[in-house]
Amino acid sequence: PPQLTEKPQDVQKTIDDTLVWECKANAKPKPSYGWLKNGEPLDHMEANLRPNLDRGGLSATLAERWQDRVQVNNGVLTISNLNLADIGMYQCVAENKHGRIFTNAELRVIAIAPDFSQNLLKAQTLARQGGDILIECKPRMSPRGVISWRKGKEALRESHRCQVTFCGAVG
Repeated sequence: PPQLTEKPQDVQKTIDDTLVWECKANAKPKPSYGWLKNGEPLDHMEANLRPNLDRGGLSATLAERWQDRVQVNNGVLTISNLNLADIGMYQCVAENKHGRIFTNAELRVIAIAPDFSQNLLKAQTLARQGGDILIECKPRMSPRGVISWRKGKEALRESHRCQVTFCGAVG
């Protein structure tokens, strides 16, 4: 039977992150690979979404999103844009005509409230009159949240003098 040479490890990821697990085995003939989540083959999970579409139970985009987010390629499992529904115990199966072998790994996906402790804003930033300034706001949070800026009690609005970029910086 196949002998595992590379196994996925238990992992904790944040919402919207990407998971890549690799499963490799030595065997002759060369093994084929499959992935399960909580004992259910991943290809069946997508197939199970499809009948619900016909009954009007799910939007068509849910099954399409699953297909876009989850890829299995020769023992490598990739799940992009992780969400809480992805939490579970995953199994890789390597098999050939002489047998099969399983290995397990747990995926935990966590949400994080905004936390500024690792990227504090400076209490004071000096600027040359008429010059440009960039102030970055990079809180740790999952999923990515909305960042807004204030000067005193006044909300900063975009103008010819002030731009707010999607990454949270204001310049």
